[in-house]
Amino acid sequence: MFSLPVASKPQPYSRETAEKASRLRGATVTESVCPYCAVGCGQLIYTKGGQLIDIEGDPRSPINEGTLCPKGANAFQLAVNPHRVTQVLYRAPYSDRWETKPLDWAMDRIARKVKAARDADFTVRDEAGRLLNSVRSIGTLGGATIDNEENYLIKKLFGGGLGVVSIENQARI
Repeated sequence: MFSLPVASKPQPYSRETAEKASRLRGATVTESVCPYCAVGCGQLIYTKGGQLIDIEGDPRSPINEGTLCPKGANAFQLAVNPHRVTQVLYRAPYSDRWETKPLDWAMDRIARKVKAARDADFTVRDEAGRLLNSVRSIGTLGGATIDNEENYLIKKLFGGGLGVVSIENQARI
C-alpha cells in the first residue's frame, strides 16, 4: 500500500485560519422544496438556535442535483432581509386610506372571515336527506410546488375539516 509522506514543515496558515470551521457545523438541516416554480428543486435549510443561517441546493435531489436557479439561490436573501414585509396594508370598507396592521392581526382576521363564510353556507343535508356536510361558497387553489404531504393536509383541512367542495390545484401530474 502506498502512502504520502507527512509534511514536516508548518503550513502557511495563520492560527485564526486553522481554527476556523464551517458556519454550518452543528446546524439543524431540514430538507425542503424551492417555492418558486413547478420544477420542485430540493433545498437544504440550515438553522441554528431557531434562526435561519443558510439555504442551499440539495445534492441528493434527483431533480436539481444540488444546483439552484438564480431565484432559488437567493431564497436565503428573501427570507432574511431587513426590507422584508412583516406587516400588511389594510383598507377598511369605504375608507380612502390604508392602515398598517401586524401580520398576526391579518391572519386572525382571515381565520374569522373563513369561519363566518363557512358557517353562513354550511349545508348538512340536501333536500333528499342525504348527508353533505359541504360548503360551496369557499374554494382553495394549490400551487405546483406543493408536495404530496401538503396536498394531503390541504385536502383534509378544507375537505374534511371545513367541508369545502372546490379544492383545486394548478399542477397536473
